[in-house]
Amino acid sequence: MASLEITASRPDPALLDLPWEEPLEEWPESMLATLPRGISRHVVRFVRVSGRVLALKEINRELAQREYDMLRILRKIGIPAVEPFAVVSGRVTPGGEPLDAVLITRHLQFSLPYRAVFSQVSSEETARRLLDALAVLLVRLHLEGFFWGDVSLSNTLFRRDAGAFAAYLVDVETGTLHESLTDGQRAYDLDIARTNIIGELMDLQAGELIDEESDPVEVGDQLVARYEELWSALTERESFSADERWRVSARIERLNELGFDVGELELTTDLDGTTVSIQPKVVDAGHHARRLMRLTGIDAQENQARRLLNDLDQYGAITDQQAEDEEFVAHEWQQEHYEPIVRAIPRTMRSKLQPPEFFHEVLEHKWFLSEKQGRDVPMKEAVQDYVENILPHRPDEKSLVTTETSALPIFEG
Repeated sequence: MASLEITASRPDPALLDLPWEEPLEEWPESMLATLPRGISRHVVRFVRVSGRVLALKEINRELAQREYDMLRILRKIGIPAVEPFAVVSGRVTPGGEPLDAVLITRHLQFSLPYRAVFSQVSSEETARRLLDALAVLLVRLHLEGFFWGDVSLSNTLFRRDAGAFAAYLVDVETGTLHESLTDGQRAYDLDIARTNIIGELMDLQAGELIDEESDPVEVGDQLVARYEELWSALTERESFSADERWRVSARIERLNELGFDVGELELTTDLDGTTVSIQPKVVDAGHHARRLMRLTGIDAQENQARRLLNDLDQYGAITDQQAEDEEFVAHEWQQEHYEPIVRAIPRTMRSKLQPPEFFHEVLEHKWFLSEKQGRDVPMKEAVQDYVENILPHRPDEKSLVTTETSALPIFEG
């Protein structure tokens, strides 16, 4: 143990208590947190250290350090990715045999690998939702000049996002960061994604985790189409006559609707000034999430934020406060509407869903009850019914503990 080396921005002395002289696959079950895992070419284990759950991956030292550094960079530029925690190297067995290094990342709370999602919801619609999330992640990476090199569902974690999913990058072993990507690099990454995902969906079919009548090739093609549609909306040049300048604002509003802010826009005219061309130069994801954070301090996924902001706008209309300052209305909405609903979650059930997702599901449940009963069900009644009849059957997604992903009760929502 004298040669053990731990590289971390904030080293935790408790790491020294772990049995680094043993290969990860031989660590005793008593010290492991058994969480649903995706498929990995490396040995991966979860442990609890100082009240947090950490993911440990046994890997070559150079690759471990490179991946640690890359994850830190990606998080600094705002890419959804797991948080790097430490690299442990210099490991040797009691007999003096060298062992691979270990890359440590924080377990992403409320996240699921794709196989855990499909273990209970075996539908093509679920595949489409996951691929939509992956397409958005891939576009964001490519906009930042990141070539992934191993795009797949296995290398991604998913969080619920108001009826959809948000994708997080997990494995960046093959990734490289450039000033910008060529069309060829993007096309190659997209082809890798399509090939890997078709294979993964075929594997799910073989394991009877997805409808055997679904066409994995068609679903893989949908990923490509979704990516190209989004990339075009974010980057393509648009030309119009000089008297149609309103289209500049329309383009920005369209990008905002997609969840992106425009940080820089290139606007040019032809020699006689009759034609105007615009092209977004800098786009930044998270438009609705940033607006919600600014108004309320609530941290949410993009679709969750969109749903909460819609409810905020409705609240302003119902209370006849459209002319009031947005910040004032948001403060009142948060105190009078959002927080009372979120506080209704029993303490024993707060690990089941993130508060913004709980709020979204309560709104969905209120609509469902109102449709079923033919009346406008009061919010208080809808919250009580959801807490009593729906929430108890939800899994604890904050830190799912199970020995088999097939045992996970995953719900569509």
